[in-house]
Amino acid sequence: MQRHFKILLLVLMPLAVVFFSLSLGSTGYVGLSDLAHYTRTAIQDLFVKELTEAPMEMEIILWQVRLPRILLTFMVGAALAVSGGVLQAIFRNPIVDPFSLGISSGAAFGAALSMLVPLIPINFSAFLFGVLAVGITYVVSYSGVRTSLITMVLAGMIITGVFTAFLTVLQYLSDPYKLQAIVQWTMGNLHTASWDKVQTAFLPIIGGLAVIAAFRWKLNLLALGDQEAMAVGVNPRNIKFALVGLATMITASAVASVGMISLFGLIVPHISRIVFGPNNEIGIFANMSIGGTFLLLIDDFSRAVMPFEIPIGVFTMILGAPLFIYLMRKNAVNWNA
Repeated sequence: MQRHFKILLLVLMPLAVVFFSLSLGSTGYVGLSDLAHYTRTAIQDLFVKELTEAPMEMEIILWQVRLPRILLTFMVGAALAVSGGVLQAIFRNPIVDPFSLGISSGAAFGAALSMLVPLIPINFSAFLFGVLAVGITYVVSYSGVRTSLITMVLAGMIITGVFTAFLTVLQYLSDPYKLQAIVQWTMGNLHTASWDKVQTAFLPIIGGLAVIAAFRWKLNLLALGDQEAMAVGVNPRNIKFALVGLATMITASAVASVGMISLFGLIVPHISRIVFGPNNEIGIFANMSIGGTFLLLIDDFSRAVMPFEIPIGVFTMILGAPLFIYLMRKNAVNWNA
């Protein structure tokens, strides 16, 4: 009974937070009755070729400003949380997160380079250099026979430092206006969400999440070790390579869309394990639901706490660090829990 209740909660919780986020905004609060009216009107307009009247201002705000931001935020939160859970299971290390392989620093450098030299789109540049950083990390850690997971994490730290240094050079060379844009992007940037960004991020993130969900049972084998995986006929090397590639793709797509959101992919998988246990078959879906919902709530808080909007990456660090320290002090962060 308790298991069914938790699964039901995974479905209902995101829906409730989505409706709450739609009703909340700097332009005014929308009650449930008004929200239902605007939703019904929008659905009716889908089946009408010619609108009899121009859409109201609040309708434009709801469906052109708030809804794409909500969808993009949920996808990014789900992507970072699932990526963190996948990497922690593969590396069998509870302190690994999606940025441990240099993805964030590579993507940040790519975005800054595109802002400084606008030859290619920012999203594509961030995605390209995020993937490049992971590729370099793999090459550096490859010993000629196999790639050690510990060596790969250490190589990721080195590559992160290198790309961070390159990013600092670009910031030093930028004019004040471009420098401000680069700094804002590195702190997380959801206020520029649009339907174009949702469409750009949808295929790589949703497609990657779907494939990871299909391989979720193999994560349990990888978490036990290579010998156990090979004992049941699973090739751990190929599965690890595929899953790390998928985690890189969804993380790079998320970072390319909204910038860097620190600590999120580290903390949410621990929360999922505390509530649902270490079983990755349910943990993948728990990370999707909790990750998307949690980031939506943080975004709502960042929009409502002050008259001006504070970058969401600031709040994930401020709220995430004390939460993670609390979990460690209570011994809740336990790989065997």
